[in-house]
Amino acid sequence: MSRPAAAVHRVIKAYDVRGLVGSEIDESLVAEVGAAFARLMADEGARQVVIGHDMRDSSPPLSAAFAEGVVAQGLDVVRIGLASTDQLYFASGSLDCPGAMFTASHNPAAYNGIKLCRAGAKPVGADTGLGLIRDQLIDGIDPTAGRGAPRGTISDRDVLADYAEFLHSLVDITGLRPLRVAVDAGNGMAGHTAPAVFGSVGSITLLPLFFELDGNFPNHEANPLDPANLVDLQAFVRDSGADIGLAFDGDADRCFVVDERGEPVSPSAVTGLVAARELAREPGATVIHNLITSHAVPELVAERGGTPLRSRVGHSFIKALMADTGAIFGGEHSAHYYFRDFWGADSGMLAALHVLAALGEQQRPLSELTADYQRYAASGEINYTLTDGVDASVLVDAVVGSFGERAVSVDHLDGVTVDLGDGTWFNMRSSNTEPLLRLNVEAPGADAVDAVVSQVADQIGALTAAEKSRS
Repeated sequence: MSRPAAAVHRVIKAYDVRGLVGSEIDESLVAEVGAAFARLMADEGARQVVIGHDMRDSSPPLSAAFAEGVVAQGLDVVRIGLASTDQLYFASGSLDCPGAMFTASHNPAAYNGIKLCRAGAKPVGADTGLGLIRDQLIDGIDPTAGRGAPRGTISDRDVLADYAEFLHSLVDITGLRPLRVAVDAGNGMAGHTAPAVFGSVGSITLLPLFFELDGNFPNHEANPLDPANLVDLQAFVRDSGADIGLAFDGDADRCFVVDERGEPVSPSAVTGLVAARELAREPGATVIHNLITSHAVPELVAERGGTPLRSRVGHSFIKALMADTGAIFGGEHSAHYYFRDFWGADSGMLAALHVLAALGEQQRPLSELTADYQRYAASGEINYTLTDGVDASVLVDAVVGSFGERAVSVDHLDGVTVDLGDGTWFNMRSSNTEPLLRLNVEAPGADAVDAVVSQVADQIGALTAAEKSRS
């Protein structure tokens, strides 16, 4: 049975499938997605699909429906059960088969979704398969109708211990000084993976916070990008005397770091630190950074003999560049970290191990260690909600124009990036998934950052009011 195009477009996004459970995503829809995905993968030679899911109440039944859609097309299913997204990527890479992860990441409990990948954790996005799946759903696909092949089988496999062992093989964690490590799982999947990864390291004392798996997120949203969701960890670090705090999002593929004072360490500083470690292992290698990361990142990479490569924001762009260039590492401002040795996929847990190794190999506290990688002040990502009738391009043009001759250069790789000279720059870009205009500002000092943010806000406020008055 065909589905309305508008309804399908609403849930099949640029990078994944995601929506409200019941009204937008249900078992019948994901069974059709499973069948369409299986047909696409079978045409490319796949014989099995690995499936994992997070702790949301809706995840087990949705993943089961997806599995039925897959086996009806003649492909086998390997279920790994509860998993983080990077654990699913590990399974896809180690088993050399396509994968599906049921999660809505940091979204509230009412949401769920599917992250799809090809064998070797290669991404499936709008231009690399999701568009074809979308079209099949709109045209109509019977998830129970096979294509002449015998029905596939379903088996279960526990890969958690293998996943932890593989991560340990990529980072030398022997001989570290004793570390007290506070981890806020946010009731998400880090409560499942952190004990396996950190608990077996003799020098680490794991201090757990909100490890109970609960897809209703009773303590705070599992979105550490919002500073409000770091408050509990910051207090926990200070109260417990931890050497470091780690916060993970709902599906535990992103990792945020807090130092021993309870102060956040920027993802750009983490990118610089991990890049330095990887370049020490492979001098001259390429390191990818998205255009929102601090300018300190490409500076540090070049100083250490590496080749910095700038990318658009988004995992599909970085993963494509990782594959095309053989880059050893990539980092984003949103705390996604990509590793060539992890099939080019992102793993917050692997990035965390690098930070722990760097901290434990020397005696300085984390605040002093990471100061080496923080050269500029930054605004963080500021979001402006766009109301109906407001043209984002008009706002951006007005903001850029307000800086006049002060703008040294303007480029449009992703949104618009304006260099104001003396180390000050800002980027504005529209969200791919929400009616938001995103602003990031960096400058040598906080006063210069505040001045740019204020000027941008004044322009947006004035023009938004004008738009509202005409609506």
